[in-house]
Amino acid sequence: MAKQQQKTNAMRILEQKKLPHRCEFYECDEFHDAIQIAEKLGQSPEQTFKTLICHGKSGGYYAFVLPGTATLDLKKAAAAAGEKSVEMVAVKDIQKVTGYIRGGCTAIGMKKDYPCFLDASAQQYEEIFISGGRLGSEIILTPAVFLEATGGTMLSLTMAE
Repeated sequence: MAKQQQKTNAMRILEQKKLPHRCEFYECDEFHDAIQIAEKLGQSPEQTFKTLICHGKSGGYYAFVLPGTATLDLKKAAAAAGEKSVEMVAVKDIQKVTGYIRGGCTAIGMKKDYPCFLDASAQQYEEIFISGGRLGSEIILTPAVFLEATGGTMLSLTMAE
């Protein structure tokens, strides 16, 4: 494991709200997807959640949080957001929209509080792993705490397998 690192906005928000969570830091110099991170840390890839940012036809932005192994169903995402359609934000625009870089993006503590949706599969886990808001950091928390921190909604977001 890496040495202790500085807290991120997401970590500070969880502390300010007195929401239970744990942080873990690891060596990481470049983008790794949720599956690679789970493998590196000996975690379940299904329990390691990624944050995908989409924008809708109305111009609104939305955060969709789903297992690292899953694929976002854009029709379900649009319905959840109340949009006709949504599409993924280009990688080059992630930091401008969220304040976080690719691989360090989390729905907690973004530049703006965009509507957040957590995939219903999270409810099968006591805890989930999400990005800590910076490469090399992650936050471990319950799905209920995540929803409280983000004001999010839980529903099915993934494509049927």
